[in-house]
Amino acid sequence: MPLVEPTLNLSASAPDAVERILAAAKDLFAESGFNAVSMNAIAERAGVSKANVFHHFKSKNALYLEVLKTACHESGSQIDQLGSGSGTLVERLRAFSQLHLTNILQDEKISRLIQRDLLENGPQRGKEFAEQVFGQNFASLVAILRTGQKKGELRKGIDPAMLATLLIGADVFFFQSREVLRHFPDVHFTDKPESYSTMLMDILLCGILPKP
Repeated sequence: MPLVEPTLNLSASAPDAVERILAAAKDLFAESGFNAVSMNAIAERAGVSKANVFHHFKSKNALYLEVLKTACHESGSQIDQLGSGSGTLVERLRAFSQLHLTNILQDEKISRLIQRDLLENGPQRGKEFAEQVFGQNFASLVAILRTGQKKGELRKGIDPAMLATLLIGADVFFFQSREVLRHFPDVHFTDKPESYSTMLMDILLCGILPKP
């Protein structure tokens, strides 16, 4: 790995350079995948030197993880809002479900990049992603659901981690499969993510058994 001298004269201010590097890396990783992207290509796209890139990020993998963490920032903000927003927990869960799905759909390239990497390199990437990218958001979501249980807003006996997995997993499945689902004659919500989220939350909150 190239070593960078501490006295390196940066061609741009640090915040500006970092933002350009992250933006360039995000686009290139999303377009071609991690393995196909070189640090030279990132530097060229960002309009900085390769040494400048290594000045801010010690390796391509460190830059990659930072791109993913930055992409997950919006989800973290949505979870914070779920925990501290106004309204009942049920109302906030419904809003969170829609915002989370919207976030996945709007950042489609990054969503596909993450899924592709996990499918191809799950055993290698799984622990790294859990500890450095997604873990804090997931733990925060579980903690909010557990607090809701303690307050009597959610049924006791449900594993909060299982509920968090269902919430997130249902949105990921919709993103992955909607191009197939749209061709099923009984499916009418592939172009209506808001409707999908509403029906999903109705099932999760009310169940599938008839009321006694």
